Amino acid sequence: MPERQKILLVDDDQDLLDLYQQILAQMPSQPEIVTAGNGARAVTLLEAEPFAMLICDLRMPRMDGLQVLAIVRRKYPQLRTVVLTSVLDEEFRSRAYAIGVDLFWLKPANERDVRLFIECLESLLNREAQTGFRGLQNKSLVDIIQLECLSQNSLVLRITNGPLTGKIWIQNGEVIDATAEDLAGEIAFKGILTWKTGSFESLPADPEHPRAIQKSYNALLLETVQAIDESHGSTEGAEFHGQIESAEALPLTMLTRLDGAEFALVAEADAAGHADSRGLENPERTTAWARQTLQRFTALADRIHAGQLQQVDCLGAQRHASIARHGETILCMGWNNHLSAEEIRERTRKALIQWAS
Repeated sequence: MPERQKILLVDDDQDLLDLYQQILAQMPSQPEIVTAGNGARAVTLLEAEPFAMLICDLRMPRMDGLQVLAIVRRKYPQLRTVVLTSVLDEEFRSRAYAIGVDLFWLKPANERDVRLFIECLESLLNREAQTGFRGLQNKSLVDIIQLECLSQNSLVLRITNGPLTGKIWIQNGEVIDATAEDLAGEIAFKGILTWKTGSFESLPADPEHPRAIQKSYNALLLETVQAIDESHGSTEGAEFHGQIESAEALPLTMLTRLDGAEFALVAEADAAGHADSRGLENPERTTAWARQTLQRFTALADRIHAGQLQQVDCLGAQRHASIARHGETILCMGWNNHLSAEEIRERTRKALIQWAS
């Protein structure tokens, strides 16, 4: 039986240490968790026995988290390092990435954050070779971009691959532009994603940067995978298919390629019926919401004798959504929040026609 990997958890708050131990206990690999209440104790433990991962808070007395990480990266370069903090500060984030941490994570605030955090930690523990991009999970840029977009972050990624340098602008969880040498926009983005190795740095967000890419990040990544497959063969593109399905896999996937689309979900109207989705990290909750919303608005339409309900459009601060019904099936689409209400109505009609056909 293989030996359990060890994780060293460092925080000066004992209550938080207890809480994080409960969270880490949910990891499928069941690693052994060792705790330290300060940086000096953590360094002593690392010198005494081997660990697979260090999870460290930033703000601690005497020796802060960045000091601990700097020592660890120098003395134990193969150790996976994770920052777990409540400090939402781009300077701290940039400094941590400059040191070479694998993952910078704000302390989980809900079940979704906990689930994503656990998945990232498992990915780090299962990493074998020193390949990929240094910064988040030593994975492909697809992994890095998906994580930033799922977390609704705003930042600029500067990627270096030997003599090549590129930038990707992410604003509120959407890719808005990219540059690489003399290329810009989608062409630059697709070119950068062909790079297999390198390093990247997380720079502060640039909210004034003009948007040059209008497609959702899901659609953009799907098209990039297809381009890689066509240019280099299925072996090159296969590395990305663990995260993104081929656009030919199901007609539903094609809906996420519509301009401005963020996700697509099809579900039977019956609460116990089947549902399928693309681009959603929590399809069960969205399915329940879509069914309930359509049911309530249908009841309202009947009560005021407004006729048959055709479509429900919902405008939100982070994203828009629309719900339409075709027979006993519901189509729910997520849209980028830069679209107007009229654009959402028109694009949902097109999506419904495309899917129903």
